Amino acid sequence: MKALTSEDLELEYVFGQSQHNEQSNENPSFIAHTMSGGLKAYLQLMRMKNVALAAITVPLGAQFAIGGSWIESQLTEVILQMLAVIFFIGAGNTMNDIKDIEIDRDAHPNRPLAANLISIDAANIFVKLLWILSISCLVIGVFLLNESKASFFELIAIYLIAVTLMMTYDHGPKYKNKGLIGNISISIMVGAVILYGAASVGSLWNSLVWWIAGVVFFTNLAREIIKDCQDIEADKGSRDTLPMNIGLLKSRMTAYVIIMASLVCLYIPYWQGPFHLNQIIFQTPAILMLITLNRELAIGEDYKASSKIRIAMLLGLLGFILPMYV
Repeated sequence: MKALTSEDLELEYVFGQSQHNEQSNENPSFIAHTMSGGLKAYLQLMRMKNVALAAITVPLGAQFAIGGSWIESQLTEVILQMLAVIFFIGAGNTMNDIKDIEIDRDAHPNRPLAANLISIDAANIFVKLLWILSISCLVIGVFLLNESKASFFELIAIYLIAVTLMMTYDHGPKYKNKGLIGNISISIMVGAVILYGAASVGSLWNSLVWWIAGVVFFTNLAREIIKDCQDIEADKGSRDTLPMNIGLLKSRMTAYVIIMASLVCLYIPYWQGPFHLNQIIFQTPAILMLITLNRELAIGEDYKASSKIRIAMLLGLLGFILPMYV
């Protein structure tokens, strides 16, 4: 059983009464009240911190694809797809909490559903609303791309792939519990947000976008493996992870090799273009953080290593942006 995370702590009661009773579950006015009065709880349910980090990756993907100044229509398209991603991830996180409510009552009792801040009926309505909003943003974006004579098939394809990966990760085959397959699935979803941003402006087939998506994919995959090393005791009996099969040492070594693959993807845009080789200096902080991970991994400081990878990912994205303007 996993320990509480920092985002689970200090969630205040939004309502002064329990919402698990027959009257509250059947009364539409009560649900309407919770939807408006419990905004903080609904934002917590969506995991807004993670949602916001994913959402800002959409304009980054668009910027990497465009490479210059934007026109007004592109700005509109990117904002729409940012919203599509926000609602998409929010719906996925809410569905996961609905499915795991009984587990969360013990493992994460401060989450909105487990803490009775939101009823199951209201959460189900919220999921439907989020899906409607996300798909609506996608459809409007497709219409705008078609109006501007840009390709929209890639945008639809990435969205459908993301839906499939999300459903098989938490539901259906539940790849989340199958170790490396789940690690790869979630990492594809993370990297796909960069591609989705490029597709939102009809420019998916820019080589820079794919190399950056590769960096994001490999660094996130390494981070997922390291997180499984960190959680090996908590995961026993519920998941079949890579560290359980090959051991902690070999898993950490595997993660470090994957980090080296991310550095290859990071280097190629400076070697083959569109950037100049001397501009790789902007990537120095990210590169140093990644190549020195062997120190934390050698002594088993998995949490510190995982945190360093997240920071390095953000620094790496910044390192790709700066050469465009300097």
